[in-house]
Amino acid sequence: MTVEYPGFTALDGEGGIQSYRLDANGLEVLLAPSGAAPVSTFMITYKVGSRDETLGETGATHFLEHMMFKGTHKYSKQSGSTIFNVLQSKGARVNATTWNDRTNYYEMLPSEHLELAVDIEADRMRGLLLDPNEVNSERTVILNEFDRGENEPMRKLYHSVWSAAYVAHPYHHPTIGWRKDIEQVTPEGLRSFYDRYYWPNNATVSVIGGFNAEGVMAQIKAAFESIPRREIPVKDLSGLEPDQRGKRTIAIRMTGGMPTLLVAFKVPEASHPDLPTLHVLSMILSNGKSSRLASRLIDSGLCTMQSAGASSFRDPGLFSVLAMSAKEESLQEVEAVIEAALSDLKLHLVFSEELNRAIKKLKAQTLYARDGSFSLASELNEAIASGDWKLYTRFLEQAENVTPEHIMEVAKSYFKEDTKTVGIYLPVSAPS
Repeated sequence: MTVEYPGFTALDGEGGIQSYRLDANGLEVLLAPSGAAPVSTFMITYKVGSRDETLGETGATHFLEHMMFKGTHKYSKQSGSTIFNVLQSKGARVNATTWNDRTNYYEMLPSEHLELAVDIEADRMRGLLLDPNEVNSERTVILNEFDRGENEPMRKLYHSVWSAAYVAHPYHHPTIGWRKDIEQVTPEGLRSFYDRYYWPNNATVSVIGGFNAEGVMAQIKAAFESIPRREIPVKDLSGLEPDQRGKRTIAIRMTGGMPTLLVAFKVPEASHPDLPTLHVLSMILSNGKSSRLASRLIDSGLCTMQSAGASSFRDPGLFSVLAMSAKEESLQEVEAVIEAALSDLKLHLVFSEELNRAIKKLKAQTLYARDGSFSLASELNEAIASGDWKLYTRFLEQAENVTPEHIMEVAKSYFKEDTKTVGIYLPVSAPS
């Protein structure tokens, strides 16, 4: 039975989660009672990420993530009560993350202090100061973060492959942005971006754990209802990326790390019915010692590690296979082994026993990732970002319905030479 709350319209409910809309401004609220312990996670997910940035403002979402902790009139150094200090004094775990399709801010804390988290998130939704001195100070922090990423071989390889695979779609840009844009961003530019996207009708609040639902809904209404809604720029990026018409290869040479191959193919968006099949397929390929790539790459001594997986984004993404070798000269053979393993999936039905084992592993892995209010919030956050929180509740059922025929059909559809991008990482010796 759906519970009604004053000022809210009840929407969908499934999998122990009930959604509501705040009538005053369209803020979506998800309630997910989980466990009896008086600990809760309060999370707000804004439907804005690097996907929404254009050249000249790349990294704006990530920069704002940092600035959202730097102060409002109510919570700041000047007021003597910063967001971190106030929350941590109540035993809260607090942070934020930025990704392609979203930004999220969260607090895990004793349920008796939920009202504080509600107040802070409502306050900084529209009350951000963006002090020029704080912007300049944080610019240095972000540039240091950027440089660390540029010096990490696997992160550099990953970014390079996505930038080669996408030439028009904003997934081409790293989430942290391009260095020149970070260097040139201004408080006014950040304010413009903030004013486009940080509104209640572009956000979803999730409350997870052991809480009093009536009390927290009253708190959310009181804190958020005075914030007006605003029309959000709608970006229909379908058809923006031109069809890929041939294999693309990119090589990275820098110090550190081991020779590595990253093979990626274009695959659909998270809401596409083929995505659960691709996740199951990745388990068959790479999860566990008995997986196909482990037996062909690790047991043979060709590689020291391997992994495979599909992205789950709002727009079409990549299915990637990563393999790390001890020898640079082995990478060509490694690519041939990966191609043979993918060809097998196109030509031969997987055995039912192998498929069932993969589904069981995926189910165990998924349930483990959802254990606890914070972990559940993290998983739910990605479904919200992908366009529909019910992708979270329906994923396991869809995965359990995957058949050998589905696996073959999906392999044929997406593992094509013309949609492949290959990244090669080759370590070089540091200059003496």
